[in-house]
Amino acid sequence: MPLDLFFALVLFAFVMAMTPGPNNIMLTASGVNFGFARSFPHMAGVEIGFLVMVAGCAAGLGLVFATVPALQLGLKIAGAAYMLWLAWKVANAKPAGDGDAEVAAPLTFLQAALFQWVNPKGVLAALSGIALFMRPGHAFTDFLIMLTVYGVATLASVVVWTGFGVALRRLLTNPRHARIFNIAMGLLLVASIVPMVA
Repeated sequence: MPLDLFFALVLFAFVMAMTPGPNNIMLTASGVNFGFARSFPHMAGVEIGFLVMVAGCAAGLGLVFATVPALQLGLKIAGAAYMLWLAWKVANAKPAGDGDAEVAAPLTFLQAALFQWVNPKGVLAALSGIALFMRPGHAFTDFLIMLTVYGVATLASVVVWTGFGVALRRLLTNPRHARIFNIAMGLLLVASIVPMVA
């Protein structure tokens, strides 16, 4: 891969990974409510799930979704429904230290990994990256480079956003403030559905 194309890929991957989106909203909320260690399965699910989804798109699933409108509609409906459920879960999460017997659980590895298939920002990053950075005749080597860069960018993103949530946790020791934060994160997640269904 030429150096200019590689640098463009690195910039694209980090911008897509680090800017706010559904994954980063949920990871921040998880960091606030559950801390870094308990959020680790969620973080790992985002990392592995996204890379598997990118590989699936590169193998041809992206083309199938692009050419079959019924599949696109089904993905939008399933994605919107799942994101609404996640928004409800985030908005109603109770911080681990608030003394309540019924504390919500963070997302599991599998839940976070499966979410990547209905996350509009992640799907856009995968399909755009494949279209922009996989050259005819060099598809396999370009794919390996892209997957590595995406892996590093996603790892940086999950660590930073979960860590940001952990830092906010110290400021949200008041249960009322934590509740307001969780509702705000849930509403932001609902707002992130709009581009998907528009």
